[in-house]
Amino acid sequence: MTQAQKRRLGRGLAALIGDDTSEESVVQDIRALRHVPIELLRPNPHNPRKHFAEDDLNTLAQSLRDKGLLQPLVVRPKADGTFEIVAGERRWRASQRAGLHDLPVLVRELDDKETLEIALIENIQRSDLNAIEEARAYRQLLEQYEYTQQQLADAIGKSRSHIANTMRLLNLPDATQKQIEDGSLTAGHARALIATETPEELADKIIKLNLTVRQAEDLARETTPTAKRKATPAEKDADTRALEKQLSEVMGLAVAIKHKDKLGGQVVISYKTLDQLDDVIKKLGGQIS
Repeated sequence: MTQAQKRRLGRGLAALIGDDTSEESVVQDIRALRHVPIELLRPNPHNPRKHFAEDDLNTLAQSLRDKGLLQPLVVRPKADGTFEIVAGERRWRASQRAGLHDLPVLVRELDDKETLEIALIENIQRSDLNAIEEARAYRQLLEQYEYTQQQLADAIGKSRSHIANTMRLLNLPDATQKQIEDGSLTAGHARALIATETPEELADKIIKLNLTVRQAEDLARETTPTAKRKATPAEKDADTRALEKQLSEVMGLAVAIKHKDKLGGQVVISYKTLDQLDDVIKKLGGQIS
């Protein structure tokens, strides 16, 4: 993915999902707007949001019964005559409960890649994804579309540290991740467990005792060996993060700066293919024999 394409996700998302209020976009939306039978709408299998709270759906359904659906869904046409939902699955689910027969939609011609990108970013920016869904969405964008964390942060309006800290939750055991997904643990509670040796045991204790985040952090410190606490890397300063960003933009790849001590450190350039390695060597002024 090119830098221009990545910037498009941040600035052009409104146009793609129907929130751009420019005159040209409004005209395009009017042409693309139509009403389709609800049975012709299909959920997006790549939607990162998998959990929909029953109470929220029921509340929204009641509002839809009273006032109807005011904001159209964004969909793309399928070969079989149906429409795949790109943005608005929660409204579609609530509309079914409300007994609505047809819904307003904005039809967009999007390929699989664009659909996945928009589904991920639209949910991250707008919806109350649980922290695990959010972390998985970040990981998919980073791995599948070769974003750096800083490029992703710029595209979705989050800080790089937020993205990094959220993705660290995926290092927790599956059982603990499920407790985050079902709301038993908050992301704040869970972050306190990442450096501990028995996160599942501590998670159960936090839930049983109904501890606050501060209490959970104190519990984690009490059970984490001193040596391991000292080994936990400190958060990088703003100058280092800025330099990493500049180098990443120059190289077109993820670059990490690791300070070891006052005498030196490491600059790590991550690549996934031999072609990318060739590009790195050429940019550094070398040749492959």
